[in-house]
Amino acid sequence: MPRSRSVCYVKSDETTAADPHSAHSTCQVGLLSPCRCVEFCPPCSTTDAHSLELLQDFVSRARRLFVITGAGLSTESGIPDYRSEGVGLYARTDRRPMQHAEFIRSAKSRQRYWARNFLGWPQFSSHQPNSAHKTLRRWEERGKLHWLVTQNVDALHSKAGQKGLTELHGCTHRVTCLGCGAISAREELQARFVALNPEWRAQAGGVAPDGDVFIEDEQVQTFRVPSCENCGGILKPEVTFFGDTVNRETVQFVHDRLSESDAVLVVGSSLQVYSGYRFLMAAVIEKCQSPS
Repeated sequence: MPRSRSVCYVKSDETTAADPHSAHSTCQVGLLSPCRCVEFCPPCSTTDAHSLELLQDFVSRARRLFVITGAGLSTESGIPDYRSEGVGLYARTDRRPMQHAEFIRSAKSRQRYWARNFLGWPQFSSHQPNSAHKTLRRWEERGKLHWLVTQNVDALHSKAGQKGLTELHGCTHRVTCLGCGAISAREELQARFVALNPEWRAQAGGVAPDGDVFIEDEQVQTFRVPSCENCGGILKPEVTFFGDTVNRETVQFVHDRLSESDAVLVVGSSLQVYSGYRFLMAAVIEKCQSPS
């Protein structure tokens, strides 16, 4: 591991990873986007010149940059986050995300989850990368960015063309079978939902960060959920639900990429979830233990 690693933390309510040569702030970019992103961008001020210079200097000195991104990076694309003051899911509603144990043990919970996800999928899957995703991809193309780890499940980094990428919590665009482990495309499951529920209708409310929408429980009672076509097992989005753990091999792979890097940039994340926070801890510990 390099002996001289720098760590830079960019909060989700300040400047995102937009090109450091641009003076736009997160909200300024969002206000110009033809989408619902303004609803989900927390209030923030214009980036001051000194902060911009610090970011420019940090990025320019890095040779093998390791980036961790979170939900704050995708709000400008119209996807809400959980914790932003006033506009995050926790601030707007009393609803909480699906828990892993609940999904596994309860067929009713799975029915409710998939019915909401079915309604929200067309909109959620249509979101596109914003300027921050595209900038990170350009950094990779120029050899500046060594590896990117995202806590997001929205596939926007992939859509932007990012190659050196680990989706730490999986991706909603993939579905896994809990029985045989088969992986399939979420779009294929959408077609199966339509075929099984030709007459089903529901009135949808607001969108959630994980792609589903708000509907009343009584509306989902007749919604039919298909099983795995290979083994008849339970289908689950290939994401790490709250209460679950990230695959050990994935964690080790990310640690290996971190050890090859000389600087860490955190963008759009509060790092209140340990699965991402652990990598920042590792970077800081190594920096503190290295000779000056």
